Amino acid sequence: MWYVSLAMTEFRNSSRREFLALLAAAGMVASAKTKSIPVGLELYSVRDELKKDMPGTLDAVAKMGYECVEFFSPYYDWSPDQAKEVRKHLDSLDIKCYSTHNGLEALKPEGLEKAIELNKILGAKYIVLAHPGDSISTLADWKMVAEILNKANNTMKSSGLHAGYHNHDAEFRPVDGRKPMELLANETEKSIMLQLDVGTCIEAGSDPVGWIDSHPGRIRSLHLKDWSPDKGYKVLFGEGVAPWKKIFAAAESTGGVEYYLIEQEGSQYPEIETADRCLVAFHNVHG
Repeated sequence: MWYVSLAMTEFRNSSRREFLALLAAAGMVASAKTKSIPVGLELYSVRDELKKDMPGTLDAVAKMGYECVEFFSPYYDWSPDQAKEVRKHLDSLDIKCYSTHNGLEALKPEGLEKAIELNKILGAKYIVLAHPGDSISTLADWKMVAEILNKANNTMKSSGLHAGYHNHDAEFRPVDGRKPMELLANETEKSIMLQLDVGTCIEAGSDPVGWIDSHPGRIRSLHLKDWSPDKGYKVLFGEGVAPWKKIFAAAESTGGVEYYLIEQEGSQYPEIETADRCLVAFHNVHG
């Protein structure tokens, strides 16, 4: 290995202590270069199968090679005991749940306590606002959303959790000359994750790479959803117009990505097969 060769060369002119220090440093560099970022599945992608058979669907997802999952809004109706059973099953499969998707009610004071309890049981790090609701339209509405996120984030910090926001296309479409997503980014605490949905960002005419680069450290997870002008979101990962290699490079060098999540709204294939095909395509593109 290159670092052993380098160290042996230096050993000829250095002490044993210097040699060991050099070897350790080179080892750390090699380790950092091979560190991988987990890839998971937003379970909305297999929503019908999940509703019919949650344990079996989680088994299938783990067998494909997914390393984590993200539960969406129906999880919020679970009891703590149900959440414990799900966590036990996740642990048996050696897959993680780093975040959940939630409606606005789960981030408001009256609903946040339950969200915190369930997410702590699941082992999550982020309680993500998946959609603020169709009534949000004015800049004043979006400022209210930012305030809710900040208050929720402040409350959940003591529990080791942080809030997150997941965009759709509306957040990248200007309202009175200003994009709501820019408002949310500027008026929320830096510890709040900006979870980038790639496909909806592109559909709205925005540049996902530019967005990542302009918000360093805040794009801690991405929904890897592709899009094309003719087929919309029905294309599989890698079959649309998203510049995935550039997106991955930006996410890993600037964005601060901690985990990836494949999301599929539907395709010509059954849900489980779609999820499997997307994961194979991800590894082919990302490596």
